[in-house]
Amino acid sequence: MSSDLPRRVEGFERMREVAIIGVGCTVMGKFPERLPYELGAEAARAAIQDAGISPRDLQFAYCANLYGGMVIGQAVLGEIGITDIELTNVENACTGGATAIRKAWWDIASGLYDIGIAAGVESITTSPMAGKLITPAKGDITGELGMNMVARFALSQRRYMDTYDVSLEQIAKVSVKNHRNGCLNPYSQYKKELTVEEIIDSRPICEPITLLQCCPSTDGAAAAILVPLDLAEKYTRQPVTIAASVLKSGDYAFRWEDMTFSDMTYKCASSAYEMAGLGPEDVDVCELHDAFAMNELQHYVELGFCKRGEETCLLEDGVTDLGGRIPVNTSGGLLSKGHPVSASGVAQIVELVWQLRGQAGERQVANAKVGLAHVIGGEVTGLESGAVAVHILKV
Repeated sequence: MSSDLPRRVEGFERMREVAIIGVGCTVMGKFPERLPYELGAEAARAAIQDAGISPRDLQFAYCANLYGGMVIGQAVLGEIGITDIELTNVENACTGGATAIRKAWWDIASGLYDIGIAAGVESITTSPMAGKLITPAKGDITGELGMNMVARFALSQRRYMDTYDVSLEQIAKVSVKNHRNGCLNPYSQYKKELTVEEIIDSRPICEPITLLQCCPSTDGAAAAILVPLDLAEKYTRQPVTIAASVLKSGDYAFRWEDMTFSDMTYKCASSAYEMAGLGPEDVDVCELHDAFAMNELQHYVELGFCKRGEETCLLEDGVTDLGGRIPVNTSGGLLSKGHPVSASGVAQIVELVWQLRGQAGERQVANAKVGLAHVIGGEVTGLESGAVAVHILKV
């Protein structure tokens, strides 16, 4: 039994299995002419249609958003005629969408409700952050002195390169892979193959990070419909079970002790594998948080796909390519599909559901039965990071 929260809940062994019966998302991109709630409504409609349900069937909702203003979930669902239900708005930085999935899973697993929707929506181009780097939070002294989010990742990358003898060319190959995958995804923000040289020679952001090693600013939305597994056959012949749902926050270790490794992700993934009764060797396809190209390599280790020092071999040997043993970021990842912050965690779930159903088109992973989604976000003074979520799906 997992060491995560459900272990401490009396009767957890009798909690229901939960399935996803419908998913939907918008094309990711820059849409300054579209309001956030319009994007969210498009994704919600798509998920409802995919599930084959009526909007009136929904009993509750969670909606994740960072920059769209107050009660955006009510605006999203009101746009498609859904009112008078329990609706909770969620903010958890980049982990917001995954948090919405987690909470919806919990409400159904516990027996509180039978059918609900989890959505994430973001419009960066219409937000106060349009055209800006994320500024440090008030009271973040190191951030106010210049150690902002990008600078921290740049230091992490430099330490990572020096400690493990990883070259900039090897890191750039992550972006090459993910942009190649993005070309196969009709929902991806960017559909252009890139070379290692183009990535390295792109505009400097914070040495050694260049522009094409970074995820773009993105507008978009995604949604998923959840029900108890024993009711799923009423709606679909292709239910996807949530085998594990784990959400954790950082501790006081922070990243200075080892800036090349996220202990928080490692702990979260370990709990998820335990909850699912599976291991990293069982994962057929993975969507992970590649906000910067080097993050993907680091997360290979933290998610248990390899030992430290072996991650570049996974990449260069094609293990994480389409057709490899563990294809990673088949959607194009945040680097190519885009990173609509609060929507990203749900968009990862959408991609995995399509993969497990065999509906991913040209980027389909053959015989995919188990998928893992990982997302991490937020910076908190004194803590390693804000939050991390790992979901494991199976058919």
